[in-house]
Amino acid sequence: MMLSQKILPAFSTMREFERFLESDYEVGIFLELHVSQLKHAAKMAKDRGKKMIYHVDLIQGLKSDEHATEYICQEYKPFGLISTKSNVIRKSKQKGVLSIQRMFLIDSHALEKSCQLVERIQPDYIEIMPGVVPWMLTELKERLGIGIFAGGLIRTAKDIEIALEAGAEAITTSDPELWEEFAG
Repeated sequence: MMLSQKILPAFSTMREFERFLESDYEVGIFLELHVSQLKHAAKMAKDRGKKMIYHVDLIQGLKSDEHATEYICQEYKPFGLISTKSNVIRKSKQKGVLSIQRMFLIDSHALEKSCQLVERIQPDYIEIMPGVVPWMLTELKERLGIGIFAGGLIRTAKDIEIALEAGAEAITTSDPELWEEFAG
């Protein structure tokens, strides 16, 4: 599943979500959300023709496991799901939902463990956190052969350009100023 959108707006509040709904972007990422807001958010997005990616690990009131994943997929039909957990990624793939494995680059050991997990699970995309390490983006894209999203600590248009040049297919950012700068 290819994405043509280079910026993936990410948001944690209803106010930020409403700003996304007013934007020209088709796909957005809900980072933090309470389970009681899911139905309303999903309907608002659908009514505006938006495709939602939910970060399963950050939905308050749901345990981020395969049961919650199945529930979200059946009840809300998301475009995609993000998680650090392999059971969530496996279930989202099984349900035909875009699966994004989040990887934190904190040290060499974490990197190796994450790569082994990605090689086993084969998500549709991986999201690299932080996304401001261009040589690592290039290395992981070559090593894993999976599309990469760069996120975390991306603060400027130059950071975005560097990450895209290094091989990221899209940038996840919660900075509305960057959304606007790269819109259209």
